[in-house]
Amino acid sequence: MFAERSLVCRGCGLARRHPGERLVLRFGAEPVTDPYFGLPLWLQTETRHGLLWAYNPEHLTLIRQFVEAPLREHAPWHEPGARMSLIARLPAWIKRAKNRTEVLRGIDRLRASLAG
Repeated sequence: MFAERSLVCRGCGLARRHPGERLVLRFGAEPVTDPYFGLPLWLQTETRHGLLWAYNPEHLTLIRQFVEAPLREHAPWHEPGARMSLIARLPAWIKRAKNRTEVLRGIDRLRASLAG
């Protein structure tokens, strides 16, 4: 997490390096930005419930797997030293079964933007 990072845009040629010293996490900010470079995430789409975003295709796949799951079990958070997982930190509207169809549509829009 604190390793040196580099960013290269294939579209415009922008190149930046992050030394890995400080990391800025902004929760609830819109548009959602990359914590290393502060640039808006490419994978963002608006739904009627809120902003759906992912850092990369793997993150998008993980969210889809959770949303599609018919049975959602979670780790025992009462154990000493247990940390909240990425899934536990998802907004409540994404986790609600009644929003499943809309969330999956948003994921499909984001996935389609990767292909184009």
